[in-house]
Amino acid sequence: MTDLQFAEEILDQLQERNPRFHAKAYFFVLAALHSVLQELDAPRHISGRELAEGVRDMALDRFGPMARTVLEHWGIHRTGDIGDVVFALVDQGVLIKQDEDRPEDFADLFDFEDTFERRYPWEARS
Repeated sequence: MTDLQFAEEILDQLQERNPRFHAKAYFFVLAALHSVLQELDAPRHISGRELAEGVRDMALDRFGPMARTVLEHWGIHRTGDIGDVVFALVDQGVLIKQDEDRPEDFADLFDFEDTFERRYPWEARS
């Protein structure tokens, strides 16, 4: 089995178990995780808040005022959904967690409407 076939099989299993999330949601959360880890001075475990903020920042950077629309199209409507994506990846063996990590770590960290619309940083975008 090639790496691509293996990745496609894992993605198929993720979507079968969690059909509310688009495949791109998993890739985006993994990309945000990678981005957050790259910004650290030294490797360490990151919190649910740090990852959710990384998803927020990457979405704003990549999609601008369409960030909320894109995330919601992929099934991510709130920060708790980011946690659900993460724990689906944990259950699939793609990510590992520490004993104290819980899905609740992602609950209600910020409001999507407030973050992506009311407080959208228009002056920072060109």
